[in-house]
Amino acid sequence: MKIIGFVGLPGSGKGEASKIARHHGLAVVVMGDVIRQEAARQNLEPTDQNLGRIGNALRAKDGPDAIAKRTLDRVMATGKDVVVVDGLRSKAEADFFRAHAEEFHLVEVYAPAEARLKWLATRGRPDDPGSSPKNEGNIAILSQQDCCAAALEERESREMGWGMYEAIKAADMSLRNDRSLDDFRKNVEMVLGLLRADAASGL
Repeated sequence: MKIIGFVGLPGSGKGEASKIARHHGLAVVVMGDVIRQEAARQNLEPTDQNLGRIGNALRAKDGPDAIAKRTLDRVMATGKDVVVVDGLRSKAEADFFRAHAEEFHLVEVYAPAEARLKWLATRGRPDDPGSSPKNEGNIAILSQQDCCAAALEERESREMGWGMYEAIKAADMSLRNDRSLDDFRKNVEMVLGLLRADAASGL
């Protein structure tokens, strides 16, 4: 089994890269779905704060590769020879997949902070930073953009605490998402074609 892992900061374009992989017939497993499923089990709204707390709790209870272990079950359930795993957050997770796959490739998806903030502000997912701005205490409600920026910084700090920086440094290659969407799609297709070149079918 070959696993292609996507790692990158929030809003970098991992979801778009995964969408392209699906379009070309690859199975995709999203690590965040493990945490969203746990939130549903606990009857919690899938907000960034709730998902962050659950992620912290699972890692504290079962170790830094806790989400990767649960994700691997989903990967195996696909029955596919090549599977894309979207959303690695640490080198421990990358090491886990590398140890349990015949072949593992880690791909960083990179986009500038300004672009990521813009995409997250318009994406509309309930766990996006700043999707539910609140007025706490004497702190005035910020503008939507400022609120998103502050929430994005908080989320990045949390994910860096999980080991995101080390995972990015360990990436085998990088996909830059700092030009047009069409350029990004072509680059994703090229990288996926290279990484699955020995699979039964190509892009």
